[in-house]
Amino acid sequence: MHSKILILDFGSQVTQLIARRVRDAGVFSEVYPYDIGDDFIRSYGAAGIILSGGPNSVIEGDTPRAPQAVFEAGVPVLGICYGMQTMAAQLGGKVENGKIREFGYAEVRARGHTALLNGINDFVTQEGHGMLKVWMSHGDKVIDMPPGFKLMASTDNCPVAGMADEERKFYAVQFHPEVTHTVQGEAILGRFVHEICGCKSDWNMPDYISEAVEKIRAQVGSDEVILGLSGGVDSSVAAALIHRAIGDQLTCVFVDHGLLRLDEGKMVMDMFGKNLGVKVLHIDATDQFMGHLAGVTDPEQKRKIIGREFVEVFQREAGKLSKAKWLAQGTIYPDVIESAGKGKKGHTIKSHHNVGGLPETLNLKLLEPLRELFKDEVRKLGVALGLPHEMVYRHPFPGPGLGVRILGEVKKEYADLLRRADAIFIEELRKTVDEEGKSWYDKTSQAFAVFLPVKSVGVMGDGRTYEYVVALRAVQTLDFMTAHWAHLPHDLLGRVSNRIINEVRGLNRVVYDISGKPPATIEWE
Repeated sequence: MHSKILILDFGSQVTQLIARRVRDAGVFSEVYPYDIGDDFIRSYGAAGIILSGGPNSVIEGDTPRAPQAVFEAGVPVLGICYGMQTMAAQLGGKVENGKIREFGYAEVRARGHTALLNGINDFVTQEGHGMLKVWMSHGDKVIDMPPGFKLMASTDNCPVAGMADEERKFYAVQFHPEVTHTVQGEAILGRFVHEICGCKSDWNMPDYISEAVEKIRAQVGSDEVILGLSGGVDSSVAAALIHRAIGDQLTCVFVDHGLLRLDEGKMVMDMFGKNLGVKVLHIDATDQFMGHLAGVTDPEQKRKIIGREFVEVFQREAGKLSKAKWLAQGTIYPDVIESAGKGKKGHTIKSHHNVGGLPETLNLKLLEPLRELFKDEVRKLGVALGLPHEMVYRHPFPGPGLGVRILGEVKKEYADLLRRADAIFIEELRKTVDEEGKSWYDKTSQAFAVFLPVKSVGVMGDGRTYEYVVALRAVQTLDFMTAHWAHLPHDLLGRVSNRIINEVRGLNRVVYDISGKPPATIEWE
């Protein structure tokens, strides 16, 4: 049984990062809404609890509070940002609206030599004070600590930037240790989960395989399973894991919706059908998807249509497999968190076609073996299962495929142009290496082409052209919550542009997207 950390989400955009950092430390963790309830807290069996940040103000009326059971469970608690403020307010301290807000880089003086921060610093001042380079994001601040707490950290603008009640093992920091901008964040969270909560480093993917296989066998028994194979990392790893568990009881349905990357269908059939010996049905549903997408321009509507048609295809194929009792999906943990929203006050950022929404008429139970894993864990699991490294570490590809990389209406003509342009871009990124021998594909986190439904005038030879535009997008990021546009070499961009315009008739202009996230998103839709 793994030791585990419970994370209560108060609505921060970076709550997932807390869970990822804890898991990176080899400790299992899960995120639940802050309003999950006292009974759940008491029965969960957490070795420690972390209260996340959030956008609300503790000093306003009906704003989120931690369940009282958090402070009565007898386990260590770490409050982060809003989590610190609600801890202070609930335990008898005082919070007020700060006259000076702190957003971004800050230097925090570590005080009090608590178990959480003792010996952790980025530099020491001439006066001998240990200092931390951190990331702040708050307006309110704690002005009076609750009884039993002592000062743990401070800044000039925030006298109480950290506090601790070491008798009860309650700790709180105003800064965000989960983001990479906080240099010692990994060390701080590692200290909390290992030394303060007493958790072992018993969470890793090679060891997880046997655990997951046993769980799948127990869940499925002798039933047959149908899995929607998309060619993406998540469904591919799910297929390999389930096949490891139940062999021929698994049938994969590979749906070609006409929105895949170039030659992806052949690659999927070769890898799973020939190399792994998995039963795979190849369904060409291009006409079905394109027919339903005709005339639709809204991105969210396109996502819903594609998701609906996937389910329809599964339902049709499942009807032919009379022994199939389970529908397997490559749902991963961020999908679950996003689609659940952020507690009662939350908003769903965008819908995911593989979370919920299954019609009762499908008559299949849901099998989601990756449901508790983050993307980086899924990749490690894939490698441990023997899938090719270059396949497992491919850049993310959206569930709706090229449907959300074609702006506006989706047409087969547009998809054909885009997949060829995209393939050229990826090929050149793989071929171009830096002075250390690393390819630009590996140096970027996500790279792709986007079809723009506008035409521009060009000239080829002595003739005038009036053809479509494609945009190239390449970003570098550690966590996909924020991203920088990749500073690709100009000669690389030149080669890509030259090849696309010469080799893809119908495109006569190539542009490069130099927007960061925020304010832009990584995908265009």
